[in-house]
Amino acid sequence: MKTMIWVTFKKEGMHRYPEAATDPKLKDVSFLSELHRHIFHFKVSIEVFHADRDIEFIQFKRWLESLYQDKLLNLNYKSCEMICDDLYSQILKKYKNRLIIIEVSEDGENGCICEY
Repeated sequence: MKTMIWVTFKKEGMHRYPEAATDPKLKDVSFLSELHRHIFHFKVSIEVFHADRDIEFIQFKRWLESLYQDKLLNLNYKSCEMICDDLYSQILKKYKNRLIIIEVSEDGENGCICEY
């Protein structure tokens, strides 16, 4: 059995998908090539090794939020999957050898789940 805790937070951000302007398969979503805004929703789950606050929820959430100091995230071309990978690399520096699952969505509507 594995036990995990999870926290959520949101950040406003801007990104774009440059290939949408030139790839014929993406013609119907070519507007994504332009810089556009989302509220990015994060859900981060992390393995804990005992049931008495191995990682305290509020402290973990505050620490994660501190990784995104800017009021507006400028993500350029990054996809939700790339955002997960970047966040995972930060979490790994502090919390080694734990199962970590990160979900990132655009506006709580479409997104990804990455398990590390």
